[in-house]
Amino acid sequence: MRPVSADIDLSAIRSNVAILRDLVAPARVCAVVKADGYGHGAVATARAALAGGAHLLGVALVAEGAELRAAGIDAPVLVLSQASVHELDDLVAQRLDATVYTPAGVADLGAAAARVGRGRHDPVPVHLKVDTGMRRVGVQPADAVALARAVVADPGLHLASVFTHFAVADEPDDPFTAEQQRRYEAVLADLAAAGIEVPCRHAANSAGALAHPEARYDLVRLGIVVYGLSPSAEVPGPPGLRPAMSLRAAVSHVKRVPAGEGVSYGLRYRTDHETTLATVPLGYADGVPRRLSGTGGEVLVGGERRPIAGTITMDQLLVDCDDLPVAVGDEVVLIGAQGGAAIGAEEWADRLGTISYEIICGISPRVPRRHREDPS
Repeated sequence: MRPVSADIDLSAIRSNVAILRDLVAPARVCAVVKADGYGHGAVATARAALAGGAHLLGVALVAEGAELRAAGIDAPVLVLSQASVHELDDLVAQRLDATVYTPAGVADLGAAAARVGRGRHDPVPVHLKVDTGMRRVGVQPADAVALARAVVADPGLHLASVFTHFAVADEPDDPFTAEQQRRYEAVLADLAAAGIEVPCRHAANSAGALAHPEARYDLVRLGIVVYGLSPSAEVPGPPGLRPAMSLRAAVSHVKRVPAGEGVSYGLRYRTDHETTLATVPLGYADGVPRRLSGTGGEVLVGGERRPIAGTITMDQLLVDCDDLPVAVGDEVVLIGAQGGAAIGAEEWADRLGTISYEIICGISPRVPRRHREDPS
């Protein structure tokens, strides 16, 4: 077996959700496990989140919801975007909650409900999404009442919630979040005036739930914080959150090289004195970005930070270990802790000018995931 792994601490996920559940109460928690649980493994993550007190699971695709159902998870699962017409029969048959934001989407979902045999006594839960300024998807506020009426009029559908999504909640000083909230509450008022009951209201993602407590409403949709990472530097997670993923490998080759040697593709890295180079069997095909080597990327070897030496290649990278004793089989930590030192996904993100979401979602499926309750 290849000596690399992404170790996933399920006890951290369970604990993180419990901390967040208590923080946002009485609002309930939707744990977002799309994109294979942000790279952590959707099924294992979902089970840990439910054990921590999540009420609902969020996915992006019908296929992601079907994977949870195939694993025996029967908790409510919300598909967060409007499914295509070709996916709707499966969505209904798998007993997933649907998102809608177009008249065609409502009509097609109602037709699928009828085909699968869902009716007034067993309707499909429908979550109506309103675009209050994200401009990605969602019904326009002026059209929300008409769309809600279409949902309510269909015997195979049940209006389960009305929701929206914040664009800049991770920038807490930006006034646009308050404006989005104002637009959302105006839609809720319009629906109430039309006599349409909204059983559940939700607007807040991770950043919204932490930085804008007034926007928690009845439910919060938590993604990145479930995995122990902060939405942004401006919106830190609450005390006690623990990162759930670490990325580790074993040294596969060691060599001593003289001063003045060029290293890896392009020979851009040159040794300034005699040093030990360790080869690590992870590369950009595994999700270690090639640019990391040019921005001061480091790893942990023997509890010490050591620089990545030269260009990261598809399957391997090199580490300049100087005179540190290192041997084939020694552990190298790319993300995680070793001894008294630690490197987090946020550090990679800062070096690369991106966000931690992209880092953890980018760890390739060819890196084996090892799920454990209390990793050593």
